[in-house]
Amino acid sequence: MNTAYIITGGNMGDREQYLATAREWIEAECGVIISASSLYETSAWGKTDQSSFLNQALQIQTILNAKQLIRQILKIEKKIGRIREQKNGPRIIDIDILLFNNEIISTSFLKVPHPEMQNRRFALVPLNEIA
Repeated sequence: MNTAYIITGGNMGDREQYLATAREWIEAECGVIISASSLYETSAWGKTDQSSFLNQALQIQTILNAKQLIRQILKIEKKIGRIREQKNGPRIIDIDILLFNNEIISTSFLKVPHPEMQNRRFALVPLNEIA
């Protein structure tokens, strides 16, 4: 069994509902949610001229490997309605793997630990709550 920490977030529409939907899909298609942080509202990062984000960190146990997990996450984002139009732009849902076991992964498709995690308070604060 693998342990992954992921961050969910979004700044469009009914943010709480989109995060709830993401949790449901993650549990149905990725693994068991062991713990979930509180919801945190934070200013946009990178492209700051947009609405605030609502974020939540999740700890999951999964039989999937990291590559399989990120593929499922991308499918979940698409099912919820994510459209990738501009880097760091507004979005209804964003799901990233922050940590996966104690692994270090660096491929063109996936980097774990998340390479910007240390610069993103919106990821560190909820992660600290559950990890």
